[in-house]
Amino acid sequence: MLAGCQTTTSVQSVSTSDDTIVNKPLVSKEAVDIVVPDVVAKTPEQVDNLWRRIQMQFSLPRTINSQVKSQLQWYKKHPKYIDRMSKRAAPYLYLIVEEIEKREMPLEIALLPIVESAFDPFAYSHGAASGMWQIIGDTGKRFGLEQNWWYDGRRDVIASTGAALDYLQFLHKHFKGDWLHALAAYNSGEGRVGRAIRKNKKAGKSIDFWSLKLPAETRDYVPKLLALSVLLNDPELYKIHWPVLANVKRVEQVNVKSQIDLALAAKLAGISVKELYLLNPGFNRWATAPKGDHTLLLPHERVKSFIDALDKTPIEKRLNWTRYKIKSGDTLGQIAQSHQTSTAIIRDVNKIQGNNIRIGKFLLIPIASNKMTDYQLSSDARLAITQGRKRGKVKTIHKVKPGDNLWNIAKKYKVNHRSIAKWNAMAPTDRLRLGRSLVIWLDTKQSPTDSGNQIVRAITYRVRSGDSIAKIAQKFNVKMKDVIRWNALNIKSYLQPGQRIKLHVDVTQITS
Repeated sequence: MLAGCQTTTSVQSVSTSDDTIVNKPLVSKEAVDIVVPDVVAKTPEQVDNLWRRIQMQFSLPRTINSQVKSQLQWYKKHPKYIDRMSKRAAPYLYLIVEEIEKREMPLEIALLPIVESAFDPFAYSHGAASGMWQIIGDTGKRFGLEQNWWYDGRRDVIASTGAALDYLQFLHKHFKGDWLHALAAYNSGEGRVGRAIRKNKKAGKSIDFWSLKLPAETRDYVPKLLALSVLLNDPELYKIHWPVLANVKRVEQVNVKSQIDLALAAKLAGISVKELYLLNPGFNRWATAPKGDHTLLLPHERVKSFIDALDKTPIEKRLNWTRYKIKSGDTLGQIAQSHQTSTAIIRDVNKIQGNNIRIGKFLLIPIASNKMTDYQLSSDARLAITQGRKRGKVKTIHKVKPGDNLWNIAKKYKVNHRSIAKWNAMAPTDRLRLGRSLVIWLDTKQSPTDSGNQIVRAITYRVRSGDSIAKIAQKFNVKMKDVIRWNALNIKSYLQPGQRIKLHVDVTQITS
C-alpha cells in the first residue's frame, strides 16, 4: 500500500463500532490521502453494552443438543421475558460481572440469576430458596449469610452474590473442575450429583452431565443456562432482542454505621422508599437492624449528597421514638409486634432483663417515621399484599396452634397444602410459628364447621366520638397492630369522628 512521503505527527483514537478502536494517524498536507487504519479490539471493559461484555468472555463448551434446543424454543416464544428480566438486572448486573471477573469464573455464571429468579431479588421458591440467586437457609448460613428478623442476607445483592459465587467455586473444586457438574449441584445439591456420578461409574457409563440420571428440574437447569448463552452469543439468528445495558457502575455501597429508618435514608438519598428497598432487598423491616455496621446500596450519582446529609444527621435523629405506658395484660412480645420492632431492642433500649414488665411504667420504643404502607417492600407489606390477593370466595383465617403443620391444616379445610403456602408467601417446607395467622381461601360450597374456624369479611367502620384504635380492636375482636396495618396508621395517630376504618373481621365473633 502506498503511503508516499507522509509524516506522522500524532495519533488520534476514533471509535468506529462497539467492538473496535481505530488508531488513525494524523498526516501532513503533503501526505497521500490513503490512510490504513490500525484496528485494535476493545477489551470487555471498554465496550458500551454490558451484555456484550459478558458475551465476550464466555468459556463454557458451546453445546446445542436437543435439551438446549428445547429451552431455546421456550425463550424464542417468550421474547418479552428478556426485556422484563433486563430491566430488573440493570442496577445489579455490573457489580455481579465485576465480581465474577475478579474470581476468573466463566461469565456464563452472570446469566444464572436469570434461570434462578429472572433477577427478582424478592423471589421466594417452593424449596424455601430466597433472593435472585435462590439460596436456601442452610446454604446461606454455611456461606456466611446472616438471616434474622430484621435482615435476610440471601436477598442482599452484594452479600448473596458473594455467597453464591463462593458456593459455585466450592462445587467446581469438589467436582474436579467440571463446571456443568458444579452448576447441576448448585441446583440439586452436591450429594445428589455425587451419587449420580458414582452410580454411572459403577455401571461403566459416562459421567458427563448429559449422561447422569438427575431430577427433571436439574436436567432442565443447565440447558436453560446454556440456551441463554447461545441466545446472547447469536441473538440475530434466534430473533431475540437483548436491551442495551450501559457498561457502567450504577450503584455504590455506603456504610451508615448505625441503625436508620429506611424512609429517612431514602429521603437523605433523594430517592423513593420503593427504590431504596429494590436496591437493598435484604432489609425485612422499616429500619436496619439495631446493632452492627450497615451498608446501603445507592445510585452512584446520589452517594455524595447522601453522605453529606447523613453526616449532618445525629445518630439519635435517625430513628423516631415513642413512650409507651405498660397496661394490664401487656407482654413484651405483644408490645414489640404492635410497634413493628423486636423484643430484643425493647429490652436493650430500656435495660430490661428477661420478660418482666410493670404496669404503669413507660417504655422507650423506636417507631417508623412514616405510615407502614410507605414501606411497601418490607417483609410485612409484601406478606399483606400476598395474603390480600383474592383466591376464592370465602377468606378464612387459621391461627397456628401447637401440633399444626401445613398437611393437617390443609386436610382440615380440604385444600392443597401447597396452595396454603402460596397464599401466605411460604414454602411448603417452612416451619409454622405458633400464633401465626394463615389465610385460607375456600369455595362457596365449602362451609367451615369446626368451632375453631373463622369466616372473615372486609368491613368499613365509621369512627365515633371517644373511639380509639384499642377500643375498635377490642370491639371487633382483632389486634391493634392489624388495625394499624390495614389502615396505614401511626401508633401515635388520633382517630377523628367520621373517619372510615377498614377492618377484616370474623363475622361469627361480632356480638354488637
